[in-house]
Amino acid sequence: MTGALQSLLPMFVGAPLLLGGILLVVTRHQRLRQGIGMATLLILLGGAIALLVMTADGSVVAEQIALWPGGVAIPFIADAFSSLILTIALLVAVVSYQYLVASREARDPSITSFVLVLIGGVAGALLTADLFNLFVFIEVMLLPSYGLLVILSRRGDMAGSRLYVTVNLLASTLFLTGVGLIYAVEGTVNLGELAGAADDPVTAIAAAVCLSAIAVKAAVFPVHGWLARAYRSASPAVAALFSGLHTKVAVYIIYRIVSVVFEGDERWMSAILILAAITLVVGALAGLGEREVRPMLLFQMVSGIGFILVGVTLSTPLGLTAGIAYMVHHMVVMGSLLLVASAIEQTYGTGRLDRVSGLRSREPLLTVAFIIAALSLAGLPPFSGFIAKYALVLASADAGRVLVAGLLVLVSLLSLMAMMRIWADVFNGKRHADVELLAAESRLRLERGLFDDEPIDRAAVAAEAEDAVERLAPPKRATTTEEDPHEHRGTRIPTALIVPALLLAAVSVGLGLGGELLLAMSERAGAALLDTAGYVRAVMGR
Repeated sequence: MTGALQSLLPMFVGAPLLLGGILLVVTRHQRLRQGIGMATLLILLGGAIALLVMTADGSVVAEQIALWPGGVAIPFIADAFSSLILTIALLVAVVSYQYLVASREARDPSITSFVLVLIGGVAGALLTADLFNLFVFIEVMLLPSYGLLVILSRRGDMAGSRLYVTVNLLASTLFLTGVGLIYAVEGTVNLGELAGAADDPVTAIAAAVCLSAIAVKAAVFPVHGWLARAYRSASPAVAALFSGLHTKVAVYIIYRIVSVVFEGDERWMSAILILAAITLVVGALAGLGEREVRPMLLFQMVSGIGFILVGVTLSTPLGLTAGIAYMVHHMVVMGSLLLVASAIEQTYGTGRLDRVSGLRSREPLLTVAFIIAALSLAGLPPFSGFIAKYALVLASADAGRVLVAGLLVLVSLLSLMAMMRIWADVFNGKRHADVELLAAESRLRLERGLFDDEPIDRAAVAAEAEDAVERLAPPKRATTTEEDPHEHRGTRIPTALIVPALLLAAVSVGLGLGGELLLAMSERAGAALLDTAGYVRAVMGR
């Protein structure tokens, strides 16, 4: 079993890239294309779970390809850390792709291919142990992401897509410059040979250039502003997909380089800790100032990056365990919340806090998904957020960072305030009188392929809204009121759009109730970062 999976390790990259290219040719068979896409993602998820089980005892699975000796061959390495993040990334990808299919956004022949190519790049970035190959896989992730942003943009606003590409290209150029500097100093970019190389100040500066570039991609303060603007112009489902992949892969790379190259050098960790602390505060405060659901959640994503980075800067067993547990929790919960926002925008055409309200009584399943994910994000029991935040606060205090521990608690309260604001404005209260018109306009724009800023026939919108109210019977025992005659009739979010958010919310509940399992997996992943001897031997092919 181990030998077979070891040989198949490169297929986590090769299979989705190959199938993504082939599916571009299958343009007339939508269901076949989507079925192959989902089956590929599920098989990869199964393989990632097998890797997670195999590496749970501290084993490292390695495959050197291209028939070159160790140290020269292209290494693919899976340890407990990379296996865990790969598994959660694929879980978010499966659920997000299901949403794309259910919302009919995957109708375009290129969407399935773009998702598969993106996953190939993600798997490559998580499994490679070579900095130049890492640069290549980051670029592989960038190309389909740009395609998804452009094709599925509902606002007709390409500025966000251009911003995304510009920022990421500049960051990639900076990263490649850092890789070149490391090669000039050390004569290699193999992570195994670079273990502890940051003891040399010149190498440390070169590696810091690489970390700076990755910090841009992770949206760390002060280069965090691009994320909310770029993801706001994207399809809501694409934003949910990206939330579990792009920034989290960047944070994974920071964890890996800091552990292997810097070996947790306290001088550098203090600088990263300051940036992490500012990031989590700025993200939480910026979110409170927004007037739409999705931007509020996107700034919560920025704040979460700060939480995760606090773990790596502590460089203690408990700190790494807590940081990794928070990363897992954050990938799941942000995916769920952004899918909730996606379902609202998809159905009602807007996510503005002052335009959509009263969903609590009309959308019970969506309300359940939001409550679970929101309370988990705020860090309340019994959800995964409580386990992860409690461990992170404890680890900070244990490492003597009492001020940071207090800051984590304070920012958690700010996150709770943001979630309560969404609850009060969107889910509580009475529906606005024109909500049926908003929903009807959203449906017509989707059917006719119109961007949000293109003109639409208002008479057709009014007719569509009236028809929606007339053709849908109220639920049993429901009554209408004079104040809101459509209280129990009219547009509702399809169950198929709510199930993906519910699935991720259920995972958060499972990780919270099974907190011991979450911490055990994170502890093993953290141990692999603290003791890199096995990882280095596997990379070198010894």
